[in-house]
Amino acid sequence: MKVIKVYGPGCAKCKQTEEMVRKVVMEHHIDAEVVKITDIQVMLAAGVMMTPAVSVDDKIVCAGKVPSPNDVLSWIKE
Repeated sequence: MKVIKVYGPGCAKCKQTEEMVRKVVMEHHIDAEVVKITDIQVMLAAGVMMTPAVSVDDKIVCAGKVPSPNDVLSWIKE
């Protein structure tokens, strides 16, 4: 099972990113756990400098923008 983390303090773009990731996982029946991280210290420890950010299995794949559904799907399928 993949672990997908969405990092962000709770702004509109962060919420949009979380919703997008969850939707892609659900629509494509992907075995993944989606975790929302809002703690600034945890974000810094993970190397996140811009939000929203997304990591797949602890590898940062996106930061500072809302990804497209195709972006999310490509990261998960890697």
